[in-house]
Amino acid sequence: MDKKLFYLTTEIFPFANTSDLGVFSAKVPLNLQEKGHDIRTIIPKYGFVSERKYILREVIRLREIPFDYNNQPQMVSAKSAFIPKTRVQVYFLEHSEWFKPLSNLLYKSKNGRPYSDNDERYAFFSKASITILPHLFWKPDIILCNDWPSALVPLFYKQQFADDEFYQGIKTVLMIHSLAEYVHFSRETFEKAGLKLPESIKGDKINVYEAAAESADIIIVIEGKENLVSSELMKLPGIKDVESKVKTIIQDDSTPESYLKVADSIDQILQEDI
Repeated sequence: MDKKLFYLTTEIFPFANTSDLGVFSAKVPLNLQEKGHDIRTIIPKYGFVSERKYILREVIRLREIPFDYNNQPQMVSAKSAFIPKTRVQVYFLEHSEWFKPLSNLLYKSKNGRPYSDNDERYAFFSKASITILPHLFWKPDIILCNDWPSALVPLFYKQQFADDEFYQGIKTVLMIHSLAEYVHFSRETFEKAGLKLPESIKGDKINVYEAAAESADIIIVIEGKENLVSSELMKLPGIKDVESKVKTIIQDDSTPESYLKVADSIDQILQEDI
């Protein structure tokens, strides 16, 4: 059965591309669309993304959308475009402080040093992305959350949105591609986001996948034959406790055929497990 899919990511080629996630987030959504799904993607609007080159369009209903974050009023807007040479829609989430100043390294400054506020920046992105949904006049069946930057979406959804009439019934799927250096969020970031952690999670540095595991409906691990992410994840008690939710997909390489196989596997999981 065809589904409405909201695909959250921080990289889509050619707009932003620092890792394998960029090409993955261009190819796999296209393949899912070709299977009949209504898929829309969202990415931060980084300052280096050319609005003229990629024909980003103003959408009146997506201007200055208010919401609360860290007990303070916030405002975000979004523009719309398509992945080049496709009909896969992309929303570019705008915020002058969190996203516009970033370099094309995204998570690091030009000297190679990771930004100290990556966790808070992408927690903000996660909540804002859910917030704009009613303004799209479109409700997804499933939110696909890619890797650590959008891993808090299942927590936000369960704790702050699920009881609202518009949002009821949406499922969240956490897609894990890597165990990058950024996967640990400070406890303070969760507090600012207004999120409660499972009582079993202690300490000040929290593995974001472990924190989100209980709230996600499904966890899909994308790994290579030699990059066994799933075995490392299973060492985390919070992941081990929900082992039945975890589905693993092997991506052989970066050929078009491989991305098609990954999309086939994701489609099968969405049809059978949600």
